[in-house]
Amino acid sequence: MLSTAVIAAAGLAISAAPAAAGPLSDAAAPCSEQSLAQPFLPWADPASYTLAPGGTIEGDATAMWSMSGGAAAAAGNEPFFVSDGADTTSLSLPAGSSSTTGAMCVGVEHPTLRFIAKRTGGSTPGSLRVDVLYEDLAGNTDSIAVGSVSGMMSGWRASAPMLILANLLAPLQGGQAAIALRFTPQGNSSWAIDDVYVDPFRRH
Repeated sequence: MLSTAVIAAAGLAISAAPAAAGPLSDAAAPCSEQSLAQPFLPWADPASYTLAPGGTIEGDATAMWSMSGGAAAAAGNEPFFVSDGADTTSLSLPAGSSSTTGAMCVGVEHPTLRFIAKRTGGSTPGSLRVDVLYEDLAGNTDSIAVGSVSGMMSGWRASAPMLILANLLAPLQGGQAAIALRFTPQGNSSWAIDDVYVDPFRRH
């Protein structure tokens, strides 16, 4: 799902002035500090991934998230324990809530994101929308929808890989861009998510 918004942004950026740092860039650690794992091997996905900031929803990691509308860490980990067998919490997203990870560095070599999710309530199937927050070349924060998880299936499951898209702006921003990931239940559905990862493809 290649968004026309990102294509337009990239086209405008080609002739723009050098990028200005914004709040995401100021908060993101360098890409070189990222460590890798293979959390989605149980789904026949051998790719190496790096955790999004706060991606485990464990302990101090919860403080890296920006939460609204009743979103909060809750007891009960996803049952696959893809990050650590000792994990005990996940992120509860009731209807009307939203939650955003801390900022992280991406480049063109970070094409996709993936996480574990479960629909926990709502009288209609609903869905969980995923947006990527990114900075334009003036340092302003914008967002783009990159995917969703359907509420038609019950129980915990791994999301499909979703294209980050905003990483395509990295070559125009000195080779690295800063993003954050926002999760928002749609309709009156409620969700739980856990173990949010980004795939740095070229570092496999």
